Amino acid sequence: MFNYLRKRFTSHIRERSRRRARLVSKDGRCNIEFGNVEQSRFVFLIDIWTTILDLRWRYKMTIFISAFLGSWFLFGLLWYVVAYIHKDLPEFNPSINHTPCVENINGLTSAFLFSLETQVTIGYGFRCVTEQCATAIFLLIFQSILGVIINSFMCGAILAKISRSKNRAKTITFSKNAVISKRGGKLCLLIRVANLRKSLLIGSHIYGKLLKTTITPEGETIILDQVNIEFVVDAGNENLFFISPLTIYHIIDKKSPFFHMAAETILQQDFELVVFLDGTVEATSATCQVRTSYIPEEVLWGYRFAPIVSKTKEGKYRVDFQNFSKTVAVETPHCAFCLYNEKEAKAKEKKGYDNPGFVLSEVNETSDTKM
Repeated sequence: MFNYLRKRFTSHIRERSRRRARLVSKDGRCNIEFGNVEQSRFVFLIDIWTTILDLRWRYKMTIFISAFLGSWFLFGLLWYVVAYIHKDLPEFNPSINHTPCVENINGLTSAFLFSLETQVTIGYGFRCVTEQCATAIFLLIFQSILGVIINSFMCGAILAKISRSKNRAKTITFSKNAVISKRGGKLCLLIRVANLRKSLLIGSHIYGKLLKTTITPEGETIILDQVNIEFVVDAGNENLFFISPLTIYHIIDKKSPFFHMAAETILQQDFELVVFLDGTVEATSATCQVRTSYIPEEVLWGYRFAPIVSKTKEGKYRVDFQNFSKTVAVETPHCAFCLYNEKEAKAKEKKGYDNPGFVLSEVNETSDTKM
């Protein structure tokens, strides 16, 4: 009993580790880590715009807040230094006829408030620069220009982050499993994809990559070797009319990497099928890419997808997403090789063929009848 439980636990752990070992997650995120990169991280600061856009929201907001608070405090110190050098502070007991560089700056706190008012162009009117100090006028101009640059960059980065087409890709969903069954007399691998918005993706294109470990004839082991997988729909895989859920399929012929797999052996295979959908967002004209992946445990042999589109009494078409990933068992050959052999055998039966083992022997008829 203990050995049985240990085997079950070991197989369960092995299965879970195998399920986790995938390059692309179901929601399209890539599970890859870069190590021992020789280039300095300074190269990421050169392309600072892309680096800021790729950051997560918590880091982006931290940089956003730090940039504004840091610039306000830095210029607040500079305004305080100007007031200190010009002896405008109350601690210097300026005379009644003394004209300060900035009026009503009494300390570091008031200098910080003036810096904030200047950079965000609030201008309450209580504190202002006078014409007596050229240094203050230059600092005012410099802070105003730098403040506009910081505002444009940070607000633009947040707006670009919000409007990225990556968010539009989240409204494109794929079926949880892929299925293998007959379609049009051919053995096919089928996947269902749906657009959850009524707005279309223009110029959509669907394709796939099969990732597996291969060994070359020279003995080289290639991890994550990529093999092209062609997916089509009945209307073609270019410029899809993506208003309702579509079932895309890959024909398992002799050129397909699934040709030598069977229903009994597919779970023993080590591969990952990554499916891509590229398109242009109709509202923003920005391109986006949606991707997902399937491992052998998520490929169901001998199933097809349940119907999902129906027509109501009012004449409208209704899509029932409750059946989006639902599958139905159907009669399916257990391998593509068997299906094609069966077709060839039936074709030969209809056409007819000579049996090379058949030998025609001639018989001489003699009459032994006597009168």
